Amino acid sequence: MGVVAGALALSAFTAPTAQAAGTGITVSRIVVNGGKPVVVGTSDVKEPPVSFRVALPAGYSTADWFAWSAQPFFYHDTTPAVGEANADIRMSYTCYETSARIADCEGTLYIDPYYEFDSNNDATAWKIGVVTRLWKPDGGLKKEQFATTSGTLQVKRWAKATVNASPEPVTKGKTLTVTGTLKRADWVKHSYTGVSAASVKLQFRKKGSSAYTTVKTVKSSSTGALKTTVKASVDGYWRWSFGGWSTTGAATAAGDYVDVR
Repeated sequence: MGVVAGALALSAFTAPTAQAAGTGITVSRIVVNGGKPVVVGTSDVKEPPVSFRVALPAGYSTADWFAWSAQPFFYHDTTPAVGEANADIRMSYTCYETSARIADCEGTLYIDPYYEFDSNNDATAWKIGVVTRLWKPDGGLKKEQFATTSGTLQVKRWAKATVNASPEPVTKGKTLTVTGTLKRADWVKHSYTGVSAASVKLQFRKKGSSAYTTVKTVKSSSTGALKTTVKASVDGYWRWSFGGWSTTGAATAAGDYVDVR
């Protein structure tokens, strides 16, 4: 079985077949992160898996790894070429010879938000492209083709929630104040900042139960602060839960236990 490694490429989510007419190379079955959005924080490196298939035109063989190359990438500029040139996300992959003219490739993206995202506008639906190349025997470039697809990759900002219910313990029937915060990654400030005007659910799980139920929905303040009051009735856990947006990941706080006496 033939094997070839590649690097410094860009890749994407799930896309239909992209035909690069100039080279005759077809790239299909592009899948990143199991088809799920990539949610990125402020510092942790993300390495989502990626896979794709390459089919070569007549006269080329997957055994001749130096005669061709194929790389998926994603971008949100106006053209694929500009997108590839301006993006810094690295990808390493290995291709395995499936048949004389078909190779299956797999690898990982390497996303370091501190260096690779400099704008919160990077949290968007990235377009998918493919660049393919044919090489001359002396190593010179013979043909190159950029092709677009109709697929997209959703990149989201990581969000996190906190909760505090007080007083603890509380007398049955008395008022319980539940506060907290909702914050998300800010790729400009390299920190977590408050999410404003978000609809966040206050949820409760009775002691001995395994399921949370929604008690009410509250809007976060301009700084991401959350606050509401409820009547204390039984022992249990309180938490805030945010379902997420197209640009922001979901977030659920760990439950805060309150003893009702």
